[in-house]
Amino acid sequence: MFKLQGVVPPMITPFDQQGNLDVPKLELLVDFLSERVNGLFICGSYGSGPLMNVEERKKVAEVSVRVSSGRVKVIAHTGTTNTRDTVELTRHAQEAGCDGAAAVGPYYYHHRKDSLMAFYSAMLEAVSSDFPIYLYHNPTFSGYETPLDVLKRLRELGLHGIKDATFNIRTFATYMREMAPDGFDVVLGTEAMWLAARSLGAEAYIPGLGNAFPEICGQMWREGMNNDFATCRETQFKVNELREVMYLARSTQLAVYAMLEIRNVMKAYPRSPFVAATEEEKANIHKALDQMGVL
Repeated sequence: MFKLQGVVPPMITPFDQQGNLDVPKLELLVDFLSERVNGLFICGSYGSGPLMNVEERKKVAEVSVRVSSGRVKVIAHTGTTNTRDTVELTRHAQEAGCDGAAAVGPYYYHHRKDSLMAFYSAMLEAVSSDFPIYLYHNPTFSGYETPLDVLKRLRELGLHGIKDATFNIRTFATYMREMAPDGFDVVLGTEAMWLAARSLGAEAYIPGLGNAFPEICGQMWREGMNNDFATCRETQFKVNELREVMYLARSTQLAVYAMLEIRNVMKAYPRSPFVAATEEEKANIHKALDQMGVL
């Protein structure tokens, strides 16, 4: 059975100064990450999926699959505000050669159980039964919790797994206890709690920091998988310190663009209405990274 393993960063999407999708920079980033991580989670929150139209998101999927060329798994976030576009993007993800798709619950409106069942059921029906579909649980962005009983009903219909971005280790533990024993793939949606999640049986995590510092994220994953918890704890502390550096920009997403520029990987821009990190913010980030000795 398909199961995500390792470090699967939620890849940012590069844009140019005019806000257009920057395909050459996207190719550069996919190639950079494909040599250093185990998978790519594309068009999610870090990837500005909700800020792109359907055709742009299809392009990101096509480029990611082509450039990664089988080196890593590619999971396309296909969630939108509505079922029709999500179904179209999910079908395209399978046709383009992605290894799976995931969707946050439809956002803006607060949806009840029947709406969620209809939304995810349509995703499942749109693709073949062997194409993995994940529920991306991010209550902060969707605006509501997805109840455990909905997850269980969707699992019976073929839902393959969950990306848990609740930042709540008790919730993660519940998923591991209630869902994972039957083969349901429970994936941690942050780098901030890898050590704790690994002690509960996690085998993959989706770190925003992994865009710019995939090496330390990979180190922490390996230490956890080797059950070297003493060493992993020290790496976890360093990773969480790096997360604090990310808040020197106005958001962690903007910090990732800045960190990639500081590391000389690429210079790209976020899409408006996001505003790129200022020169002062970039200088503060650079100084903090120097002091940590990670450059």
